Order: sequence, then structure tokens, then C-alpha cells
Amino acid sequence: MLGSSPAEKAHVEILPEPPGCYSLLTVGYPRTLRLGTREWHHGSFGIMAVINRTPDSFFDRGSTREFGAALDAASQAVADGAEIIDIGGVKAGPGDEVTPAAEIDRVAGLVAAVRERHPDVVISVDTWRGEVGEVVAQAGADLLNDAWGSVDPRLAEVAARHRIGLVCSHAGGLPPRTRPHRPAYRDVVAEATAYVTHHAERAVVTGVSPSAILVDPAHDFGKNTWQSLEITRRLAELAGTGWPVLVAVADKDFIGETLSISGALPVGQRAEGTIAALAVCAWLGARVFRVHNVPAARAALAAVTELQSAT
Repeated sequence: MLGSSPAEKAHVEILPEPPGCYSLLTVGYPRTLRLGTREWHHGSFGIMAVINRTPDSFFDRGSTREFGAALDAASQAVADGAEIIDIGGVKAGPGDEVTPAAEIDRVAGLVAAVRERHPDVVISVDTWRGEVGEVVAQAGADLLNDAWGSVDPRLAEVAARHRIGLVCSHAGGLPPRTRPHRPAYRDVVAEATAYVTHHAERAVVTGVSPSAILVDPAHDFGKNTWQSLEITRRLAELAGTGWPVLVAVADKDFIGETLSISGALPVGQRAEGTIAALAVCAWLGARVFRVHNVPAARAALAAVTELQSAT
């Protein structure tokens, strides 16, 4: 666990009443994030390592498709310092159809195996489907990472029923696994902030614990490069709502396009840009970082912590 942003702003805090019921109260401090057996208070960072059981992941090109390779990669990530393991069974972008049954087959057994091998690690599953969420929650998942903007309201119901966490994201209204075509916003930051906070509050009404909800502006999901850069520059506005912010910027297209004079740098050449984006997001108040390279992320976040402590 690493140090974090100094920003503190008033926000709406939702305090527990009986199980599954919450009330609103305005307070002036950021909320504590609680997932599984872990806690992240204001002033700490969490690292989420990506493990994809897909043959066509844009980053690893299927290197962890096989069960054993995926389990070993999860263990290595934990050894490197990851506190959250994010398991995915469907490529985010366009590609071959993956049915709910096939997605479950890819991820549920791995969730159970990671839980058995690493009892205290937080296990997240990257899915937008309620039926997948139900199975992985039963297998031991602590967090449902919905990157597609709450297209299936059953996912929040699953999180509430199993008392686990939920990520509320902004994908610009796109259906899952589609790319944006000339996305247009009057103010992308304001719209993303309003959308994710609305869905976070709806999740609370559904019964999800407010201390187990993260919001994600979802760089590159329903956004072009300029819009993802604007989200990054103004991330403090989202962090200022008080909801813990997850960012998933690692090796994404907006970084490749930003670093290239023409076109985009290949995925394997985006490491330096990734670290720069992580550091900026950390400085501006992000709490959890979804990454491919855990040691590099830890080093960057440790540097941000020291710089902040010196100010």
C-alpha cells in the first residue's frame, strides 16, 4: 500500500444503516475503500494486476490464455506487490464472439484457484454480464469490474447480494466490445463524472456498500485520444467527488498516439508513456491503478508518494 493525493473535498458520504440500506450525509473527507480483507484510506494507492484468459488480448497476445500460465502470472503479480488481481475472459475490443458460458469457463475456475492460493489478495473480475458476475462471486471474487458503463443492471444486484465491490465506469453509451466513431461531448470530464457518480449512487440504492465502489472514467472507452488526455488532465475533478477512482491507462491507444508523430506507437513501446500517465493520475487523486507491469507501477507510485510528502 502506497501513499496518495493530498486533495480533500467535500462529497456525499453514504453511511450504513441495516445491511443493504444506506443514507446520505455530506462530509468533508474522502471515503475509505474496502475490498475483501483490504482497506485503502485516503493517502494510499492500490495496484491492480491484469490477468487475461483470452487468446487475443491487445497486450499479452494470449500469453496467459492457458489456466496454468494465468495462475502463475497471478502469483507473480502478487509477489511483485499487486494487491488486486483483475481476471478477464473477454477481449475489450472487437473480435470473436464469447458467450457467457465460455466467459464463465475461462474465469470462474481461475478465481477459485487464485482464492485458494492467495487467501488475502483482492480478486476482481472484468465483466459486464450479470450471469458471469453471479458465478465468479460464488467462486470467491471480491470485485466486479464493469468497464462498459452498467449496461447490465444485474451486475450491481449481484454485488449487493454477495456484499462485494463494483466498478462504475463511463463508456460513452457504447455497447460492449465496440470502438468509438467520432465521439463528441460538450464536456467529456463533466459528462463522465456525472455518469459514474450517478451509477455509483444507484448501486448504493441497490444495496452495494459505498465503501466497496470505485469509479472509472474509462480512458479510450467511448473516447478519442484528445478526450482521454482531457480526462487525465482534469482527473482531480472526478477524485473530488469523494468516490475512489480507478484508472486503467496502461499501454492504451491514447498513449501510443500521444507519443507518436504519426499513427500510434506499437503496444510494446508505450511503457514510458504509461508510467507518465500513471504518475499524473496518482498526483491528481486516483486511488487504484490497473496495470500490466506491477514493479514499474510500484516504483512510479512510490516516487509520487515521496514527492507529495515533500510538498
